[in-house]
Amino acid sequence: MMSATDKPPPQLVRYLPTNEAYDRWAAVYDTDGNFLQALDTIELKTLFPNFILSIASPRPWRVVDLGCGTGRNTALLLGIPDIAEVIALDSSKGMLDVARPRLQKVNDATSTNPAQTTPKLHLEVFDMLTSPSSPALAQQADGVISTLVIEHVPLSTFFSHVSQMLKPGGVLLLTNMHDQMGAISQAGFVDVNTGEKIRPTSYVHTIADVVAEAGKHGFDIERIGEEEGIRERAVESDLVEILGPRSEKWVGVMCWFGGLFKKRRA
Repeated sequence: MMSATDKPPPQLVRYLPTNEAYDRWAAVYDTDGNFLQALDTIELKTLFPNFILSIASPRPWRVVDLGCGTGRNTALLLGIPDIAEVIALDSSKGMLDVARPRLQKVNDATSTNPAQTTPKLHLEVFDMLTSPSSPALAQQADGVISTLVIEHVPLSTFFSHVSQMLKPGGVLLLTNMHDQMGAISQAGFVDVNTGEKIRPTSYVHTIADVVAEAGKHGFDIERIGEEEGIRERAVESDLVEILGPRSEKWVGVMCWFGGLFKKRRA
């Protein structure tokens, strides 16, 4: 029996390739109290409508969710009026297996609305790290969203693929873990079957690095409403009740950033 003065054994941390880690995470990804995902959802209430307003090409649109996970934000894309195609891509088959029934239910609901066109929905396994080019069905896109993804991808790889996908004038919505948080922690979860802390491959990207790499690939920062540049968000004490108990130790730390980028026209 452990005495009151004994320390619990250290938790075993296991590092896995990103797609394998997310295959194992998929079953609890939406229910394990991930406060950064909750913060991302709050910020997208403002960022996503501005993404829609920034797309200048005529409808109907083709839009891509790059690193769609369980489809949390793909569902937002399916709700855009007069949209032709929604392409959901992820390197994890396990995540797509969770996303598929969720998104099909959303799409079925859209089909019952006579005032709204039902978009074609495609879900496909796509690994940016191993694929030299983006899938053909994701090219010539009017918009791309990629939320909490680039932590796991080198910036040059990410922006190369997004540049292939977007039309000139197309818009990218990008969010990620802030480098202040990334310097202390990284994405991960506890496997309930083994008790291990599972961590995928992660990179700490500063906002300056993201903006610089975006510029190299032909992207400029797009205005967000009356604001310019990239938004940064810390966990504030009054948000802890909304974000959950795991957010409490992060009060005062910048944890999230997000913004819009437009691909330059030739």
